[in-house]
Amino acid sequence: MDVSDGPLKIDLHAILRKRIGGWKGRLIPGFMITGLEKVVCQDGLNALLEKAYPRRGAAFSAEILRQLGIDVELSGMENIPEEGRFVFASNHPLGGLDGITLISVLGGKYGDSNIRFLVNDMLMNVEPLRDVFLPINKYGSQGREAARLINEAYRSDMQIVQFPAGLVSRLHDDGSISDLTWQKAFVAKAIESGRDIIPLRFEALNSMRFYKTARLRKKLGLKVNIEQALLPSEIFKAKDKRFRIIFGNSIPVEALRASGKTPLSLADEIRSAVYALK
Repeated sequence: MDVSDGPLKIDLHAILRKRIGGWKGRLIPGFMITGLEKVVCQDGLNALLEKAYPRRGAAFSAEILRQLGIDVELSGMENIPEEGRFVFASNHPLGGLDGITLISVLGGKYGDSNIRFLVNDMLMNVEPLRDVFLPINKYGSQGREAARLINEAYRSDMQIVQFPAGLVSRLHDDGSISDLTWQKAFVAKAIESGRDIIPLRFEALNSMRFYKTARLRKKLGLKVNIEQALLPSEIFKAKDKRFRIIFGNSIPVEALRASGKTPLSLADEIRSAVYALK
C-alpha cells in the first residue's frame, strides 16, 4: 500500500514486484497484473480504504464492517475471563472479513496494543492493521525473525488470535463446509507459554463459486491456490450480511498439560469443540 499521497491505496503492481523481487519481478507482464487487479476488486478495496483512512486496528476494522453494512452477533462473551492470557482459536470461514471482525471485537475489548493476530505475511501489506498483525513466515532470515516475534508475543501479556487451519474453510466430499486439519502449533505454544485457550466459532460462508473453484483446482492437481485470488471479491458479496461469533469456555493450560495427549491430538479435539458450539 502507498500512503505517500494521503489515503491508502493497494497497488498490486508494486506489491507483486516487491514480493518476487529482482529481475523476475520485472518480467511479469503488466497486462497480467492489471487483469489480476480486476479479479481482486482493487478499485473497490481502495474505495473502502479511502473512507476508512486514517483509522487503524479495531477502529479501522469497525469502519470497514460499517461501510459494508455487516451486523455482528456475539454469543458467549461471558465465557471470556476478565483476567488472563489467552489464545483465541477460531475456524476460518471467510479469509478476510472473519479476521477483520475479530480484530474489531477483540481489539475493541482489549485495545490494539494488547492483541496480536497471526497472519500470512502477505497481509502485512494491509498497513492499517500492521500494528495488530504478526507475520508467519517460514523461510530464511525472515522466518527466523517472524519466529522470534511470535515467541515474544506468546511470552507477553498480549492476547493471541489465530486461525489454526491456516487456509480458509473448504467444501468437502460429503457436502459440508469446514476447516481443513488444524495445525498443532497453537496448542504447543499455549502449553509452552502458560496460556489458556478460548475456542470460538465464526458462523459465515463464502460463495459457492469460491468452494467450487477450490475443488476444481484440487481435481486438476494444481499446487497454486488460485481460489485465494477470489477472496477479495467475497468481501463485497458479504455486504449487508449478519455474522455470528460464539465464544466457548476457556480450556485451562493445566488441563492441556495433564491430558497426556499430543498437541496434534488436542488441536483436533479443539477443532471439533469449535464446530460443536451453538
